[in-house]
Amino acid sequence: MDKVMSNKKVIALYVLPALLVIMAIVYIPIVLTAYYGLNEWNGIGAMTFIGLDNYQALLSDGKFWDSAWHSLLLAVFSALSLIVYLAVAMVLSSKIKGAGLFRKIYLIPMLLSSVAIAQLWLRMYHPTNGIVNSFLESIGITNPPAWLAEPSLVLYALFIPILWQYAGFYILIYYAALKNIPASLVEAAKIDGATSLQIAFRIKLPLIMEVIKVTIVLAVVGSLKYFDLIFVMTDGGPNGASEVMASYMYHTAFRAYDFGYGSAIGFFLLVICLLVTWVIRKLTATKDTIQYS
Repeated sequence: MDKVMSNKKVIALYVLPALLVIMAIVYIPIVLTAYYGLNEWNGIGAMTFIGLDNYQALLSDGKFWDSAWHSLLLAVFSALSLIVYLAVAMVLSSKIKGAGLFRKIYLIPMLLSSVAIAQLWLRMYHPTNGIVNSFLESIGITNPPAWLAEPSLVLYALFIPILWQYAGFYILIYYAALKNIPASLVEAAKIDGATSLQIAFRIKLPLIMEVIKVTIVLAVVGSLKYFDLIFVMTDGGPNGASEVMASYMYHTAFRAYDFGYGSAIGFFLLVICLLVTWVIRKLTATKDTIQYS
């Protein structure tokens, strides 16, 4: 076996199928998307090469930058929500009564499809029969708003189900990372007189910092390209108030039938995600240290 695995030709033969699949479903579509962005195309007829016109138009497209701002807001809220998820995971990883039940409850949103979650929250946000406005009226708030019809509120109303949808996912990741910390380290810190806060901030957080970095990238990049729940609940409305980059790309390509410009938006979104990932990795590059004194 060692002789076979030391043969570079054999290694290349084993890697080739996976490499071909990755090229077919990842790299080739990226190249084609960038190429389509250089053309004027309705998705059916012949393409007309127009160079960088679509990309230049994108830089001065106010609707695109509005949608980019909405995506950025979602990314910020998603990153901040990780603090809450981490705190919940810290509590669940400690020896508290009912921790197993709470872990199962937090995982429920992960079992539901985005469409099901969207339909659930559409009914909760219903202006007259929804549970949200019914609760507000029960505590004396008259004329509660139509959450998904108010341009100033719709975006933040959408953030709640989106963050709720992925809460269990990140809590589970943090919980697994925390449970992987050797108990002997925590016990040694307690013997040395470290408090619970010192253990959390000086021992546990440094040990799971790589996991935290990964979740930050997942949360931010996932928010920048988020689409499905917003599409089902508001379709980017009212009047573009909840439009994000992915939904703007969809509307441009599949409703306006401007596949060239839609491809330019998609490729630009990819570039933004790569740049954000690089920036996050640079900003979170720290030395691994454990201190509790």
